Amino acid sequence: MVVVVAVADAPLISLRGVTKVYGTGPTAFEALKGVDLDIAQGDFVAVMGPSGSGKSTTMNILGCLDMPTAGTFKFRGHHIEQLDRDQRALLRRKYLGFVFQGFNLLSRTSALENVELPLLYRGDEKTARRETAMAALDKVGLKDWWDHTPAELSGGQQQRVAIARAIVTRPDVLLADEPTGNLDSERSVEIMQLLTELNRNSRITVLMVTHEPDMAAFARTIVHFKDGLVDRIEARSTAEAAH
Repeated sequence: MVVVVAVADAPLISLRGVTKVYGTGPTAFEALKGVDLDIAQGDFVAVMGPSGSGKSTTMNILGCLDMPTAGTFKFRGHHIEQLDRDQRALLRRKYLGFVFQGFNLLSRTSALENVELPLLYRGDEKTARRETAMAALDKVGLKDWWDHTPAELSGGQQQRVAIARAIVTRPDVLLADEPTGNLDSERSVEIMQLLTELNRNSRITVLMVTHEPDMAAFARTIVHFKDGLVDRIEARSTAEAAH
């Protein structure tokens, strides 16, 4: 098990000089060109930028799904770029939760069983697993829908199940990739309000990629990417963030 003890006064996440090159020789593409970024524990960060700007590549690195070509990536003050594949997988399992635009739920299983999956992989005992999963569903307002399959749920409800699955292991960081991309305006606001509640009440650090300024307005920090670099960072007060 990878245990990453926080280093005093270190940001939760820190990138320094991070580059990412795909391919070699004349066909090589430099997706990131030296990204510097600090993320504080408990922040709500929206990552924005045009296609090809580097935001998705950066999120893949932050989620330990990819590795930088060069530079340093620290989590709680520890060098993550020095971990091997298995160690990164353990870190994801213990500290990170993921929410995707397409929900990624198993179609023939109930909401409860979908939320249980990370606990099943972790080897939790059945009774404890069910109790923890029900608590996560309750936290997203779907406790009474535990036995419904995805086909019996609306898009907004499916995304709530996906969020419950992401938080059931009590992660430090929730990484959300266009979490409202498949939802209408009303459901999108509901999901953003839920993410805001989880951030404020459960102190989960939220990192969200979005193309939508209205959704980014819920964040306290907006990081704008351009041409493989952080172009600017917009720091907002809690009062400025949308409710």
